Amino acid sequence: MSAAETSRRAMIAGSVATGVMSLLYGADEKQTSKLPWIDAHSHIWTTDLKQYPLRDAQPVEVLQPRSFTDDELLAVAGQSGVGRVVLIQHRPYHGFDNSYLIDAWKKRPNTFRIVGQIEDRDPQVGYQMKQMLQTGVTGFRVGPNPDRQDWLAGDGIQQMWKTAAETRQNICCLINPEDLPDVAKWCGRYTDTPVVIDHFARVGIDGRIDARDLANLTGLAKYPGVRIKISAYYALGRKQPPHDELIPMIRRLFEAFGADRLMWASDAPYQLTEPNSYEDSIALVRDRLDFISDVDRKKLLCDTAEKTFFWK
Repeated sequence: MSAAETSRRAMIAGSVATGVMSLLYGADEKQTSKLPWIDAHSHIWTTDLKQYPLRDAQPVEVLQPRSFTDDELLAVAGQSGVGRVVLIQHRPYHGFDNSYLIDAWKKRPNTFRIVGQIEDRDPQVGYQMKQMLQTGVTGFRVGPNPDRQDWLAGDGIQQMWKTAAETRQNICCLINPEDLPDVAKWCGRYTDTPVVIDHFARVGIDGRIDARDLANLTGLAKYPGVRIKISAYYALGRKQPPHDELIPMIRRLFEAFGADRLMWASDAPYQLTEPNSYEDSIALVRDRLDFISDVDRKKLLCDTAEKTFFWK
């Protein structure tokens, strides 16, 4: 894209930003449905701890930022043409209580889908997954965490992978590069299970793109059910806009997976921390990937996420 065209788009975006913000704060679905793009990964939370208490009785002061509600998310995302969002349950704040996200989905069932949290050690985990499918939950986040380093151990996690093959709910892996070989084994074992890798599997979190890590990530392309979120730019590479140092990694993934298996996501509200912004994130894919066609760009910004999460 030429500098003149980039400047023209920026002027247009700036001229309507204020109006869009006003329009979308508290927007109904008739308004958001007019916007073309899907954010495949954002968190939300509220200061209403009476209705939505934090896990372990944490105080409101732990919330960073203090408030990022569904309305606040849509007001920010709408300025960049994003009308639908996949909401990700935030375990540190709410644990396995997905009620705030589910209530947001009930208000806007066409705007939101949910990647929930579930206790895999529950003997009824497969039944619970099927029940949650009726409340907008088309994926479940899994991965090592301070409470569960042995996240691939036990009958429950196996039941999750088996049930997901039946329900089409995605197993969404929040992992580090060193976890990729183990995930590959499970993808080979459960070939019918849809799997999504969050945030490039954090390849590049230390400021450099390790060739072995990237090879392990692209190696997952041999499993047809695996998709990758190209997201969380604020945490990778130089960790500041314009994020162009991540383009070679995105290109490698595009060559390995194709546009049908890659999806853009912001990881808001964390992408909103200065000097980063929501617009910086989407602009990388929307404006500066010069090796993809307009058809492929639409897949990265909409179609893949739609087919992955919005089928129900």
